[in-house]
Amino acid sequence: MRDNPTKERRSSRIDWNQEFSFELAICLWAEQNWPPSRDGSEKFLVGRQIGTKRRRWDTVLVKTTSEQLQQRNKFGSQEFDQQQLHILKNAPQTWAWYREALPEPEYPWRYIREEIHRLANWGTIETRKQSNKIEIRRKWEYPSWIDRIVAIENKPDLDASAAKNLTAQLKHDIALGLADEAWVATRVTEDETEPVLFADLPVEAGAMTFNPSQMTAEVHWYPRQLAVDQVGTRIKHLSDDQNKPTCEFSYASFEWKEQQRAEIAERVYARGWRSYIDIMQPDCKHFELQEYSGGMLPDCKYYGPCQRSRKCKQSCKEFEPEPPQWRTQGWPISGGPGIRFQEILEQRRQRSREHHSNDE
Repeated sequence: MRDNPTKERRSSRIDWNQEFSFELAICLWAEQNWPPSRDGSEKFLVGRQIGTKRRRWDTVLVKTTSEQLQQRNKFGSQEFDQQQLHILKNAPQTWAWYREALPEPEYPWRYIREEIHRLANWGTIETRKQSNKIEIRRKWEYPSWIDRIVAIENKPDLDASAAKNLTAQLKHDIALGLADEAWVATRVTEDETEPVLFADLPVEAGAMTFNPSQMTAEVHWYPRQLAVDQVGTRIKHLSDDQNKPTCEFSYASFEWKEQQRAEIAERVYARGWRSYIDIMQPDCKHFELQEYSGGMLPDCKYYGPCQRSRKCKQSCKEFEPEPPQWRTQGWPISGGPGIRFQEILEQRRQRSREHHSNDE
């Protein structure tokens, strides 16, 4: 099969040492090929820049089954936060006053009432008033749809400084045990021995090198299963002074970890990895989506492929809004190409969820 010269030219224009472009390529590859060198029948949803308040991962993968995902799909494409999950998981099969049906929350009941109305508007639960009391009833049982969570740190250029920072982050992830697996992905080099093999990384983390131009990866070692079903340790401070080593930490309960895992999976489900467009300016006349290896990557006339989101904003000196005629001649009245770009990526997010749920 002849290589696509257009793809080769576009790939050569991309700066793969830039973390953003490398990260998008990893997400695209993982959506099509994860897990590497293993049974290809497993399917994962892929998210980007998702985590907790204190820790955000570059790439997050959630393993589920077709049946579990079909049950989750009933609740729509929106993500549910802690309060909403509290309601969905405890909503009764038969009508009941919400204060009797739900366990006592850790926050005031008025917040629960607000979320009940929001969930009812989304069509995920049913409500009615009886004797001036709000009663609720579930439409479906909220599924336990998470099998595994995989966290990947992407470092295209793993120099000594990056390796040191990465080691501290991985130690935090391993001690906390929020994800089932922790990985490091670096860009393949022409060195006889890959730099990642020299890095002093925790043995519990997996390591692979990735070639974004060819969309291929090589695993150097696989990760160990982390203790997601046990109490975790939050490392607040870890000294690297060999003479006076110190460590400040606290414990994370299994219940807290379970709650955080559910929220992380919800964000992955709703946002996917294409949510980069939500913090860009697709209505700029210079913004485009370019096809790459079966996916779509952002492109800019001035900054080139995979322009970073901090550049792609209205404060950009090259920003030019779409001409009004673009929104009326050949494009939907509701918007121009920018709206269409957003629709394309949202359709692909939805297609990913539906594809996995329809797999046998």
